[in-house]
Amino acid sequence: MKLQDARTLPPEAQQALRERVVHAVAAGMSLADAAGAFGVGRQAVSRWWNAFRRHGPQALWARQRGPKRRPLLSPEQHRRLWDALTTRTPDQVGLGEALWTREAVAAWAARELGVRRSRWVWGRWLRAQGFTPQKPARRAYERDPAAVERWLAAEYPRVAREAAAEGAEIHWLDEAGLRSDCQAGRGYAPRGRTPVQPVPGRRFSVNYVATVSALGVLRFMVFTGRFTAAVLLAFLARLLAGRPGKVYVLLDGHPSHRGKAARDWVAARACRIRLVFLPPYSPELNPAELLNNDVKGNAQRYGRARDKGELEAKARAYLRGTQRTPRVVKNYFKARHVRYAA
Repeated sequence: MKLQDARTLPPEAQQALRERVVHAVAAGMSLADAAGAFGVGRQAVSRWWNAFRRHGPQALWARQRGPKRRPLLSPEQHRRLWDALTTRTPDQVGLGEALWTREAVAAWAARELGVRRSRWVWGRWLRAQGFTPQKPARRAYERDPAAVERWLAAEYPRVAREAAAEGAEIHWLDEAGLRSDCQAGRGYAPRGRTPVQPVPGRRFSVNYVATVSALGVLRFMVFTGRFTAAVLLAFLARLLAGRPGKVYVLLDGHPSHRGKAARDWVAARACRIRLVFLPPYSPELNPAELLNNDVKGNAQRYGRARDKGELEAKARAYLRGTQRTPRVVKNYFKARHVRYAA
């Protein structure tokens, strides 16, 4: 009988053959008889049987064929690349790009580690390490990291303690505009066939100013035209109306916020209101920015406004709906960069 070469069988068939041979030997068949019955070499039967006795049934399992895969990077190379990706940007390590891309990773690894692979290989490596392509958050060059750190570590905790001592509410204020051509979400479509959304050819916009609090309170005022100190003071007067206690309003350093008209108005009502200014160029610290993102992304989700009046109505309706849902307002304070305000 011609012996079969078990190496030509698929891995699953090889495992089944080994298990059948070993089962026969365990039942009392000799190695030579098992080799003849199953058409394999006696040395192979002996090797399978000895492996089974030493390591148990798992010694017979199918294994991946071919040479063992070598890791793309050594532990030290992995540490260096991880450190570069998480603590620096490409332009800080002598590359031309501002953000890490597959090409930038390939260029850095070739230069610093001597590892040359295609961008596809590095794309798979990045995905395996938990990296995903993301839209970058923007930070102004003028932003002072030390001032932001002081705000988070000392200044805001002090403001929160003072507000609690006075029994005051903390409201976060910001103003924003809603344009007729704001991008409202994404939609699925076949690859290569970008969906088309009709928009007015003539652009128009409306503005609003609003405050949010960690208690789920939203106050807003929709207006047209430029944001001025007069608009700010009209809104603050509405914010105080019918509210017996004091209000701390946290806001950015817009000229209308810091102008003489605002200072005088607040000074005349010091027992009712206090303005606290955020560090310059740090909008990410303001939870009201999450409200702005929500309004811009969803106010026109169910139909584009065809004129300014309709856009104003959509903005007011969406803000009013959010105002009636305190749970949504509280969720703004759950974002990682504003969680400190909750």
